[in-house]
Amino acid sequence: MTALTILMILTAYLLGSISSAVLICKLWGLPDPRKEGSGNPGATNVYRVGGKIPALLTLWFDVLKGMVPVWGSYFLGIEPFFLGLIAVAACLGHIFPLYFHFRGGKAVATALGAMFPVAWEMALLLIATWLVVFKISKVSSLAALITVCLAPFYAYWIKPQYTVPVIMISLLILWRHQSNIVRLTSGQEKGFKRRQ
Repeated sequence: MTALTILMILTAYLLGSISSAVLICKLWGLPDPRKEGSGNPGATNVYRVGGKIPALLTLWFDVLKGMVPVWGSYFLGIEPFFLGLIAVAACLGHIFPLYFHFRGGKAVATALGAMFPVAWEMALLLIATWLVVFKISKVSSLAALITVCLAPFYAYWIKPQYTVPVIMISLLILWRHQSNIVRLTSGQEKGFKRRQ
């Protein structure tokens, strides 16, 4: 592993550590998303507590946190396996943010952003999968779980050289959704509702 790769891994983690949800909620004068709704600082929960515009901004910045370091690393010629580590570092930053007491989100949008630079076709497939499952179920976590489970298959089909990095990201997100998996299997996971 080169010094450049290590630098990009560190950069990805530090970028990932910027909690878009918390900052945007502060700017909008909204409650802390870590203490309201589902307690998850992500776009879905920001929508619950604050509506469409703050949620879209949160989603956009969370996607960029994954996209920017991986895109930069891709153009610097870093190999696919290490691109996967850089993507994982961005996701770990989102999950365990250095600047926010290590209390972060579930990294779905950040992982999606990390996949865009190397396989935009796969990223579009992932978005379509999430939208279809969410439209049917109205359960954000179920949509995320099905999407990340399909991601390695999409990668193998579209860009096989990135299959291992995508598996790494998918496993990380599945691990982060452990509590959701327990609630889904017990029938206790709630559907999506915006706070009135």
